[in-house]
Amino acid sequence: MKWLYFCIISTKMKKLLLPILLIAASAAVLKSCMNVSAADGGSFLNQNLDAQDVQNVLFFNPEIDPGIEEIRFPSYQSFFDGVTQEFSKSKNVVVNRVETPMEFDSVDIETLKEICKINNFDLAVVPKIKYFKVGFGKYVLSNQVIVSLKMYNSNGELLSETSYDTYRKNKRILGSTENSIKIGTTGALNEIRKFLRKNK
Repeated sequence: MKWLYFCIISTKMKKLLLPILLIAASAAVLKSCMNVSAADGGSFLNQNLDAQDVQNVLFFNPEIDPGIEEIRFPSYQSFFDGVTQEFSKSKNVVVNRVETPMEFDSVDIETLKEICKINNFDLAVVPKIKYFKVGFGKYVLSNQVIVSLKMYNSNGELLSETSYDTYRKNKRILGSTENSIKIGTTGALNEIRKFLRKNK
């Protein structure tokens, strides 16, 4: 209340504060846009880090949103079907799996580094599958997904982050949930594979 009162009674101060407030507001909007870009099917690439001599890649089980127990294991299966399909094109890369999911938005870097160190993993991928319904009004036509991936090197440094929205990318409104996950997984993994090819 004191701050508000001070701004009201001081005309000169208002003139000085207005540009500062506009700059702060603009920065907040820009930061918000950057944060949602990956969720909207965008990607992030750390140009200062590389992933040379990659042979062993670790995948955690994906975090599932919403966390409904009934969809958890079918989601895991469809996701790793997509992973297997995509990495079958990379003969020199071995895909490994950890059954425990890792929280996507707050990755435990120390645990990730320890797992990579003990098992000689070159890269670790932390995935997330977010479900949403597509339809008209109250009529649901299908479940679509956003598949998000974060890729780290064995030192726990973020190399790449990408997301694939099956509705926005494919204009997909029909089809099974299992196929939606596979499409989203292979779409997101394409960005990972591009990174690996670029840094060989």
